[in-house]
Parts: sequence; C-alpha cells; structure tokens
Amino acid sequence: MSKVESNVKVVPFSQERVYNKLSDLSNLESVKNEIPADKIQNMNFDQDTLTFNVPPVGEITLKIIEREPCKCIKFETIRSPMPFNLWIQIAPVSEEECKMRLTVGADINPFMKGMIRKPLQDGLEKMAGMLAMIRY
Repeated sequence: MSKVESNVKVVPFSQERVYNKLSDLSNLESVKNEIPADKIQNMNFDQDTLTFNVPPVGEITLKIIEREPCKCIKFETIRSPMPFNLWIQIAPVSEEECKMRLTVGADINPFMKGMIRKPLQDGLEKMAGMLAMIRY
C-alpha cells in the first residue's frame, strides 16, 4: 500500500474541539458554503458518510470506519474512481491549539504511482488546508 501524507497543519483550536467536529460529519453543514464550488461540488453527508464531486475526478463517497477519540478518524471509500483510505490525525500542541495531518493509503500499481502521486499530494494538501481553516 502506498501512502501519501499532507504537511502538518497547526489549527488554532483544541484537539478535542477539532475531533468532535470532524468525527460527526453532520457538523460540516456549517462549513458547506465556505468551500469553493470549483473545488468541491454537491457535498452531502450524514454522521458517518460524506459524498462530494471533485471536478474532473468525479463523485467520491467516504465512510468513517474507525474513531479513536481525540486522536484519529479513519475513512474508507465506498465510491471513488480509485479506492483509498484516509486518516485524519490530530495531536495537541497546547490547550487551545493542535496539529493535524492527513494520510491517504491506496493500492497503486508502480506505473500509475508515478502519474498520480503529485495530483494526489496536491489534493491532500488542499484538503488539509481547508480543514485547518474551519472555525471549530
């Protein structure tokens, strides 16, 4: 399995607040309108699943498969052009600040790995940046 990690992002909110917001995807209603339509479209979610369209990639549905309170949220794809897992790791810095890193794990054949690694890294960085800017 190939892994791609985002850079570590510092979030000006406590580890617990960030985890509580992201571990229940229905909390994303408050940020739905802040996401640029050219990046993500048709976002729908409930407590455990998130569906969105990424032009030109297509529709992606992620489901939370594991929650490790205040530390990690693990997702897997239900629908995606390429199956993958996503982890959101959260670590404390202080009482009112934490660090966040996103990791994608996917089975990619060596030929495809060279072609999609950079776009995957760029997409992961953009997602991490958006998550770091949410008001938790």
